[in-house]
Amino acid sequence: MGDVGFARDEVRRARYAVAAVFAVHGAVTGTFATRVPWIQDHASLGAGQLGFALAFTAFGASCAMPLAGRISHRFGSRTALRWLLALWTLCLVLPSLAPNLYTLCLAMFAYGASAGMADVAMNALGVEVERLLRKSIMAGLHGMWSAGALTGSAAGTLAAHLGSDARLHFALSAAVLTVLGLVACTWVLDLQPADDEEPPPRFALPPRSALLIGTVGFCAVFAEGASLDWSAVFLRDRLGSSAAVAAACTTGFMLTMAVARIAGDAMVNRYGAVRTVRAGGVLAVLGGLLIVLAGRPAVAMAGFALMGLGIAVVVPLCFAAAGHAGPNPSQAIAGVATITYTSGLIAPSLIGGVAQATSLVVSFCVVTALACGLVVCAGVLRTAGPGGREEVSPQAAAVPGPRP
Repeated sequence: MGDVGFARDEVRRARYAVAAVFAVHGAVTGTFATRVPWIQDHASLGAGQLGFALAFTAFGASCAMPLAGRISHRFGSRTALRWLLALWTLCLVLPSLAPNLYTLCLAMFAYGASAGMADVAMNALGVEVERLLRKSIMAGLHGMWSAGALTGSAAGTLAAHLGSDARLHFALSAAVLTVLGLVACTWVLDLQPADDEEPPPRFALPPRSALLIGTVGFCAVFAEGASLDWSAVFLRDRLGSSAAVAAACTTGFMLTMAVARIAGDAMVNRYGAVRTVRAGGVLAVLGGLLIVLAGRPAVAMAGFALMGLGIAVVVPLCFAAAGHAGPNPSQAIAGVATITYTSGLIAPSLIGGVAQATSLVVSFCVVTALACGLVVCAGVLRTAGPGGREEVSPQAAAVPGPRP
């Protein structure tokens, strides 16, 4: 710890501060997800048009995520995260203001760009705190993200039930979350580059190890993104549910993810990363089958809950594995983050395109097939560090690496 100049109490405070940042980031996502049907109706869009607009979220994130490292290098991790997170929370308002397809595409581009940069910055800090504490915390941090998403979706469920205008709902939520994010960033680690350290490249191909690990993350995050943005639409359009019940399905999905992630570190320490991911893959496949075969809302809601439970800890374990794979951990983490995050942003648009051409049932058949990849490819996480412990001891995993 002396090697990096942070006292133990400072690192512990930073752990809780980063956890709060994850919760704020998740709350923005949860708030948005529950009001997607309102946004679709407000802009008068079909399923294919909605999917096309959501694709611009992925375009924005793909363009902007590589910039996060350079911003942190120039301004320091604390200042960079503070303003990137504030930009993300404020961009929540934009989709609700879009009256048509074209303006919604622009809004989703800005929304995705700000989301991606904040996501990369906070995950880089989370991995560094994990190294300094010498124990697994990434599953718990992502659990806080899910808890934040759950809180945002619960508020969205209430707003949908009351029939409130999403423009007012999003404006109030953005104001509150911006303040909370700025306060939380006060205590995150302020990592500064060395005087002779070169700034990271704007664009760099991820190493081969990141591609393998990213494949597992791709499967999980695709299912997560599809469920977040389309579960409410699935229940409303396919099963005739009310807006409140449809929004509650999204809330249930996030609830299972939050519970599994918060308990995830203990589970992974006991059973290992590979077994945990394979078991989760089985649950995700079962959940997908329930969704596809559902004839009643309750069955579909149970399917989405199982899906959330099965994929919950996959992404944290992907970051842990990337941090201990190859000679350049920071580059590997950034590569996995790009692959997994882009997967979640592409998923909603692909689901919409398949639904337009066939049906939402076929779309979730694709999701179920990808969930099978978790069972098949889980072995690539065997190099996980503090979270996996398959091949790396906690002491070896604790050796500080390059700063993000």
